[in-house]
Amino acid sequence: MADWLDHTVQVEVEAPIERVWGLWSDLEQMPKWMKWIDSVTIQPDHPDLSRWKLASSGFEFSWQSRITKLVQHQIMQWESVDGLPNRGAIRFYDRGDRSVVKLTVSYAIPGILGKVMDNLFLGRLVESTLQADLNRFRDYALRAELSG
Repeated sequence: MADWLDHTVQVEVEAPIERVWGLWSDLEQMPKWMKWIDSVTIQPDHPDLSRWKLASSGFEFSWQSRITKLVQHQIMQWESVDGLPNRGAIRFYDRGDRSVVKLTVSYAIPGILGKVMDNLFLGRLVESTLQADLNRFRDYALRAELSG
């Protein structure tokens, strides 16, 4: 039996929601700001499916995700359909000339191992990595805003 561990982080981006949504919803660009994501490939015959590859410190995982909910400029929700069990949502909040981006990621770890690892270090490591990813996205979006 697996336990699901949840992490939520957010960032404010000084760019309009259309720009922020447009950048984030281009999933194949994710490796530009997500440190552990090595590649994302949209399935040409099923645009709601994507193949993800995570690589860090000699570990490599891959999985296929399906977008389960998509509301333009508001939310993109997903769940894995194979490989590394994960699910989550990215929410967008329009604040006029700026936007708030809130990312929630959940992943499954087998029973007691998950509790021990989360309490010791895994939870803080994942959360700090996700926050750094969102900070990199903010910087990426600001550069795009200045050049766009």
